[in-house]
Amino acid sequence: MSEVTASPRPTSIVQVATASLIGTSIEWYDFFIFGTGAALVFPKLFFPTLSPISGQLASFLVFWVGFLGRPLGGIIFGHYGDRIGRKRMLVLTILLMGLGTFLIGALPSYATIGVLAPILLIVLRLCQGIAVGGEWGGAVLMATEHAPAHRRGFFGSWPQIGVPVGVILSSLIFNAVIAWFPGEGLLNIGWRIPFLASIILVAVGLFIRMRITETPDFEQLKENQEIDPVPVISVIRHNWKTVLLAAGSFFVSNGSFYIFITFLVSYATGILHVPASYVLNATLIGSVISLAVLPLAGAWTDRVGRLPVYLGGAVMMALVAFPLFWLVDMKSPLTIILGACLGQVALSLMYGPQAAFFSELFGANVRYSGASLGYQAASVLAGGLAPTIATTLLLWSGNASWTIALYIIVMSAITFVSVYLAGETRPAAAPAASESAGD
Repeated sequence: MSEVTASPRPTSIVQVATASLIGTSIEWYDFFIFGTGAALVFPKLFFPTLSPISGQLASFLVFWVGFLGRPLGGIIFGHYGDRIGRKRMLVLTILLMGLGTFLIGALPSYATIGVLAPILLIVLRLCQGIAVGGEWGGAVLMATEHAPAHRRGFFGSWPQIGVPVGVILSSLIFNAVIAWFPGEGLLNIGWRIPFLASIILVAVGLFIRMRITETPDFEQLKENQEIDPVPVISVIRHNWKTVLLAAGSFFVSNGSFYIFITFLVSYATGILHVPASYVLNATLIGSVISLAVLPLAGAWTDRVGRLPVYLGGAVMMALVAFPLFWLVDMKSPLTIILGACLGQVALSLMYGPQAAFFSELFGANVRYSGASLGYQAASVLAGGLAPTIATTLLLWSGNASWTIALYIIVMSAITFVSVYLAGETRPAAAPAASESAGD
């Protein structure tokens, strides 16, 4: 009997990790296409009465509203994810995200309904933020709590791969839309296609998520009657320092990521006067590089520990900040691609082990709440504000990119100190288990 129950375990891990990857890819695709829309078309569609730079800032502020919703989503879904299960929350998050994204694609512009258009855009962006705020914690816990301790870094990186997959999908579709609907065609109908098409992806993701099982850790909590009645309050009361360190650990990977995929589009097209396709293609290629680095970084932490890999990524990000913008400022497609690849490698060294690192910081009874709060609290100040802060620094410096590079270095320092203070989280028995497993 024991052989029957033990043999399916590796297959189960792969199935759950794959389901987490597919689900997060869809969620992040929905979240990212808003960023591209905010950089390329939303200023003209929803803020036409403002000057071009003011309209761009307003558009990026609406982009930021999604990040305001992320901690709220982390609190709501984290609370119920720790009380009634990870799986149920993941079904709800993909439904909320899918509906919000689809309705953005159907939204009338300012020219049609006036000021109501940007108001509705803000509301729907908030829904996206709430959904993704609950998504990340549940997805990474599904992967890490199903995985054996000595492979937690590797399998935890699978839902993280959903980020570059989401970027690749959004970049491919927006590149195609820009090619098919040039000029006014993009503003009239083209921009809506990526948003409306998301409903198909959501149906696929929902089908897959309904088929996965609840995590062993949560089932054990239920069996032992150790469910915390108010996990969010408990984690704030007893683990608030850990939540702050987790937020700091995510600072530069979140902030620089949104500088790369959102701000650089407007910087390259508006300041450097290069085609948007240069940056979108560079983002696409950099994301492909990230697909390879993420699982390698996660697996590496299973052997050497989370700390050295994570700290190495923060150091690398600080070192490439100035060269990255020098390469972009050359205005060549090849140098922009090289800059994007450098940035994505540094990001992946931190993002790959992040799922295992965050989940190991908290006990199982408050893990969904704790990991979500740390991750999403950083997103408000780091990723959400990054395009706006970068645009403001650019205005202040007379379009000098060195200010943005310095901004990235400051964020890198915050992450380095936070990760160092949080300390190593890999289970002590992991290296021995890894050697004996032979896989």
